[in-house]
Amino acid sequence: MDEEKLIPISALQHFVFCPRQCALIHIERLWTENYWTAQGRVLHQRTDEGTPEQRANLRVERSVPVVSNALGIHGVLDVMEIDTIENTFMPVEYKRGKPKLNNCDKVQLCAQALCLEEMRSVNINRAAIWYWQVRKRSWIDLDENLRNETKNVIRQLKEMFAFQLNPAPIYDKRCLSCSLIDDCQPQALQKDFSERYVRNIYRL
Repeated sequence: MDEEKLIPISALQHFVFCPRQCALIHIERLWTENYWTAQGRVLHQRTDEGTPEQRANLRVERSVPVVSNALGIHGVLDVMEIDTIENTFMPVEYKRGKPKLNNCDKVQLCAQALCLEEMRSVNINRAAIWYWQVRKRSWIDLDENLRNETKNVIRQLKEMFAFQLNPAPIYDKRCLSCSLIDDCQPQALQKDFSERYVRNIYRL
């Protein structure tokens, strides 16, 4: 499949966090950096610059490109750990903050694992996210529910990309940490959408 038609795995994380943020980044090509995104970028640069390592039967590779033509997604793994004896593969994603209440990071990780499964003809039951703020791994079970959620997000993203949709804003606490808050203007636009909705109902 043409890589230009593939959905970047990072878009799945953005979509689950906030569909409007995803559209601004991946459809309108907007990006503004703040303290949090800069810190995350530096963390990933340190990870990406690392060289492959071999520790006994464990091989660690960094910045590993992955793709699933069946699902229409592609991306880059922060770290891939390979047990050379058991021939098992495990993606490890690095994040700046701490475990989130929603599944945005888990969906991103699951998508990476689905790519590896297709590319390597293996089954991956567990993966990990290393959170800088808590300085430890969170182990993620790649169960059927998470796999189904991930595939559903991919379907929704394909529709959003195909029709170039930009969802209406929803102003909540997520906005406070979003670097695109000034581009999005969720408070002003949400008020405008709400007023139009009421006017349409009552034909004012």
